[in-house]
Amino acid sequence: MHRQVGDLVLGADGMARRGLIVRHLVMPGLLEETEAILRFVADELGPDTYVNVMAQYYPAGRTGEFPEIDRHLYRSEFECALALADELGLRRLDVRSRSALARLAA
Repeated sequence: MHRQVGDLVLGADGMARRGLIVRHLVMPGLLEETEAILRFVADELGPDTYVNVMAQYYPAGRTGEFPEIDRHLYRSEFECALALADELGLRRLDVRSRSALARLAA
């Protein structure tokens, strides 16, 4: 997809005109997967890729059968995900990614 449309381009009004937006949902207890995904984005797509790191995971349905994901995301996990994005040089992190911290319990 990135080869076809390139990095996200915004119009003067701040609306997306064309390009790629990567959205990643951080899962509880799976920071190594988040690191692998963000590393792929940084290495293969580039540091100018627009990334929305999301903290909205909500355990529902049959999550009781999978105790490792039968909980909300911890604030410390999400802070670590954002720190990883920074360390990897991802410069275009969606502002909503950082504002999600305010909604997470310690």
